[in-house]
Amino acid sequence: MIILAAVTNKPKPMKLLKYLFFLLLIILVGGAIYFGTKDGSFDISKTKMIEAPSEVIYNNVKDFKNWETWGPWMDDDPDLEINYAEKTEGEGASYSWKSEIVGDGSMKTLKVIPHKEIDQEIVFNTPMGDSKSEVYWRFNDTETPGQTEVVWGMRGEQSFMEKVFMGLFSDEDFESTLGAMYDEGLTKLDSVVVQSMNNYTVSVDGVTQYGGGYYMFNTTSSKISEIGEKMGPMMGQVAGFMAQNNLQSAGMPFTIYNEIDQANGTVIFSAAIPVKEKVITAEGTPVLCGFMDPVTTLKTTLKGKYDFLPKAYEAAQEYIQKNNLTPHPSANMFEVYATDPGEVPNPSNWVTEIYIPIVTPVEPQQ
Repeated sequence: MIILAAVTNKPKPMKLLKYLFFLLLIILVGGAIYFGTKDGSFDISKTKMIEAPSEVIYNNVKDFKNWETWGPWMDDDPDLEINYAEKTEGEGASYSWKSEIVGDGSMKTLKVIPHKEIDQEIVFNTPMGDSKSEVYWRFNDTETPGQTEVVWGMRGEQSFMEKVFMGLFSDEDFESTLGAMYDEGLTKLDSVVVQSMNNYTVSVDGVTQYGGGYYMFNTTSSKISEIGEKMGPMMGQVAGFMAQNNLQSAGMPFTIYNEIDQANGTVIFSAAIPVKEKVITAEGTPVLCGFMDPVTTLKTTLKGKYDFLPKAYEAAQEYIQKNNLTPHPSANMFEVYATDPGEVPNPSNWVTEIYIPIVTPVEPQQ
């Protein structure tokens, strides 16, 4: 009878399933409360100081086609399929991507403040539906000339299902993963931008006639290594004098090398700006008016930083020797700065024309 009673009181299978169902329901309700009350808002950003003007960095970031060279996701999936819209830069620009590894999505530029800010919308196509977030860029000038603080971030709100998915099925922390990706992207962007500013080309254009004319100038002696340091203030003084006296420029600024002592590493040079006619200046003024006679020259063009001027002079001297050209015994060589660095932020696009006066040119060898 005792054994029978024990068998009779054993829980029935249906009753056990009922207990398990209620237990599962409690777990689900508890999980829903937990994930539902968990803050899903996020704002993740990374910052990097890049040794480049804000205009140069902005001009790279503003065009989605450039993102292929520094986007960190390109390494995650080399087979990433990218489709560009007709417009890829500025407000309204967009592109989309497909990937079995990083997923599908799209991005659109909503607002730009040139050289300062870019606001974009990014959409991820997920199993739980489309997820939208805001991507933002900030390009802040620093106290160091030519240096920019770049901020790249993303902010938004995770949906309930996204919070559940990230909490239950993802082994990676969302903020850490995104932050690491942005760090990598900014490091690559830094490398790409700095490299772009160091690109240069040198072309020897051949023998040409330079027309000469009047110019305003000031002169100083210097170590060859200090020319760049002294050139800016000198040009500023000439430009300031012309503005004060309502003198119009007749061409781009240039430098005249009056005397070069390679042995001692010194030079006497003039910073000059062309004018249309002769100007009589007051006695004692540091800015004077000069005149250059028309002259036959070998013209060489550098496109790039002024740091690469020695390369351009090397090429010019090689051409002179190869083609048996004779440097002029008294006329001074000079450089014309065909672009204004204030208007052309990327130094790889600066154009400097070098003129070396010569006598009796001969037919160049083929």
